[in-house]
Amino acid sequence: MGVLRDHPELALFLCLAVGYLLGKLRVGPITLGGICGTLIVSLLLGAWAKVAVAEDVKTVFFAIFIFALGYMAGPQFFAHLNRRSLRYFSLCLIELVCVLGIAFGLAKSFRLDVGTASGILAGAATESAVVGTATESIAKLSGLTPAQVSQYQGHVATAYTVCYLFGLITVVIYTSQLMPMLMRIDLADASRALWERMRGGGGGLEGDEQEALPALVGRTFFVTHADGRTVESLERELDGRVTVEAVRRGSKLLTAPAPGFALILSDLVLLVGRRADVIEASRVIGPETAGLPDLDTHLATSQVAVTEKATDGRTLGALRQDHPEFARDGVYVTEVVRGDLRLPASADTVVHRGDVLTLVGARSGLSRITAKLGALVRNDTTDFVYLGLGIAAGSLLGQVVVRLGDVPLSLGTGGGCLVSGLLFGWFRSRRQTFGAFPPQAATTLKDMGLAVFIACTGLTAGPQAWPLLKQYGALLPVAGIAMVLVPASVSLVVGRTLLHIEKPLLIGAIAGQQCSTPAITSITQVARSSVPMLGYTITYTLSNFLLPLTGPLLVGVLGA
Repeated sequence: MGVLRDHPELALFLCLAVGYLLGKLRVGPITLGGICGTLIVSLLLGAWAKVAVAEDVKTVFFAIFIFALGYMAGPQFFAHLNRRSLRYFSLCLIELVCVLGIAFGLAKSFRLDVGTASGILAGAATESAVVGTATESIAKLSGLTPAQVSQYQGHVATAYTVCYLFGLITVVIYTSQLMPMLMRIDLADASRALWERMRGGGGGLEGDEQEALPALVGRTFFVTHADGRTVESLERELDGRVTVEAVRRGSKLLTAPAPGFALILSDLVLLVGRRADVIEASRVIGPETAGLPDLDTHLATSQVAVTEKATDGRTLGALRQDHPEFARDGVYVTEVVRGDLRLPASADTVVHRGDVLTLVGARSGLSRITAKLGALVRNDTTDFVYLGLGIAAGSLLGQVVVRLGDVPLSLGTGGGCLVSGLLFGWFRSRRQTFGAFPPQAATTLKDMGLAVFIACTGLTAGPQAWPLLKQYGALLPVAGIAMVLVPASVSLVVGRTLLHIEKPLLIGAIAGQQCSTPAITSITQVARSSVPMLGYTITYTLSNFLLPLTGPLLVGVLGA
């Protein structure tokens, strides 16, 4: 125990290791997750060993976490500030009003201190970032002694842990199991039907298939039916969904044949396209044959960030119509990445600025398409100049205090870095020539920053945990459950009766308004489809920005 006190870094990383191991334990569809596991372990270790970690460590790592979170969400946050996303924005407002109202009501009814009320808000809303913004705001309240500040900050962590556990279980079961029953749907069938409508009929998803368009394939066919037909007419009959990449005639091999090139009996033709489309070619060309090594061709892959204004808001299907180069040059979109989320690459997937499209095709065709859609992503190294300036700007913004009557409101370092991250991430999405912050690097910094912050918070709060639990007993679990059920139920009714959101999308959106990754994971498993993810991404992005700001707001109101 003395070793841990003398070397707090040992205790810190021990909490991370054991906490993430605990977070991997699964009970049915429920897993605690690494962050909750880390907080539980750090609270226990803090109560036992009484390890002291410097306050600046928490501040630095939380700033890194919250900036990375904002940076990744920035492009889509601003893209969703439009009339088309207004329905989903309404769900986020319902979430904010409900959780703030319930937390404030509980604080007044049960005379909760500001730390406990903030912890209930953070845990029940399953939003870890609120822990940071609330604890930072408590430190800035006037009239509190250092001992009171430390005590209230400890109460934030303890209340968060209990409410998070019950809130997490509630949101997972309610969204994935009970909501489909309440709406009288089979979620898998409803998702399949919605997918078919989005694709214009046909193309339903099987249970063992992913909802994204299948991977690109190349196959060879023996010309029988297509004797005398040109390459252009062949591709036209297959609706431009496949490309003739090569033709072998006897011992001669012709790559990239001209549109007017005529096929003859016994030619071998190499087609490239998505699996389902290529399979249909046998009825037009002739039987499929085993692939030949000398008939193979090389396809290049590139990632393109959408930056062009004309492309923003268009569907992938519309982009193929706007740019004939897709069909002419045999270029295909195989993946759409939005922040840290992967979306179905269907014809109806809407593309926004900042999205990264994975294109596969001939190198010359890729170059032409890239020039029209945006910029080639070069995310091989992090631009630390841009990163450092962004966090510094956020820290300065967080020092600004605005008074509403007697209530002092301040974003704090956390809120300031969140706003800064949103702006810097959005600006980077429009100008991809600087400010690189690779998604893998951003995700690593985001996860590690939050994990270290939570571990520091738990180690400090450990000694106050047990007295708080004895004082409030069943209130914390009940609050965790209620603060999930109330906003989710209101959103369910409003979403169906007033906003008329499709049922699978509405279920995903409700999981997103609570920023619950375990919930959407369970939902997609039940749906056997990522169709609900299309609703989740919008509310998740908006709530990721709005919920952390509720911490300083609640602390400011109660502290006054």
